[in-house]
Amino acid sequence: MAPLIERLLSHGTVILDGAWGTQLQQLGLNDGECPDSLNLSCPDKVEEVPRAYVQAGSQVVLTNTFRANRIALQGYELSGQVEAINRAGAEVSLRAAADAASVFASIGPSGKMLMTGEVSEAELNDVFTEQAEALCSAGVHALLVETMSDLAEAKIALTAAKRTGLPVAVSMVFDSGKDLDRTMMGDTAEKLAKELTDAGADVIGANCGQGIESYIGVCSQLAAATDLPIWIKANAGLPQMENGEVVYRTSAEQFGHFAPALVDAGARFVGGCCGTSPDFIRELKRSIG
Repeated sequence: MAPLIERLLSHGTVILDGAWGTQLQQLGLNDGECPDSLNLSCPDKVEEVPRAYVQAGSQVVLTNTFRANRIALQGYELSGQVEAINRAGAEVSLRAAADAASVFASIGPSGKMLMTGEVSEAELNDVFTEQAEALCSAGVHALLVETMSDLAEAKIALTAAKRTGLPVAVSMVFDSGKDLDRTMMGDTAEKLAKELTDAGADVIGANCGQGIESYIGVCSQLAAATDLPIWIKANAGLPQMENGEVVYRTSAEQFGHFAPALVDAGARFVGGCCGTSPDFIRELKRSIG
């Protein structure tokens, strides 16, 4: 086990941060604007997000770099600023974390499909290597390959991230199948756990896709198939449309209520995804911290 992961787990369940997108929207992110570009244009505003999570009790915070790979940035005509955006995102979270939390830098999907030939394995390797190296050189403590629906893409990102020498966590989205326990590509938790373990992940888990109550079963399946620590960042329930806006119905108190069961199911790293906020992290700390 990587020394950083061992140190974090030595104090019990690790409290992660919550959503970034919805928090940035509250701070003024406009529709259609690239969230990651704010690292360059409004770093002080971006820093409010991880700082609030650290104050709420997060022991790990992410970076505002989820879309900061060359392919994803092409849609915003920002592909030439990969290194600058990633370095700035890392520096923002490192300042906010100071000595109070560890920074796991976010590496999200490319947005292109391997199976349809929209992108090749070689292209993905280059893209994820470029991003991982930029984040590593900025001094982050670990890397998180997150919100992945395609195991093949996740493994390419994992391999690229591991070359930096940093610990790497990989988090998949489970949102399909009768029991919402499969990825969009139809893969089971057992298959993912075994293949990601064999591929060298330091931590594996799930985020987004569904609420915390539903992720208890997925967590159990992951934990039964690997000895690696399990990472879960659930949404504040399933999103619903209300007056043209996306809303999440699960309250911070309800979220915290299910957290002990998630830990009992095997989760060692627990936080929130879409719709969650520092209030959710405070509830997690109260219930399992």
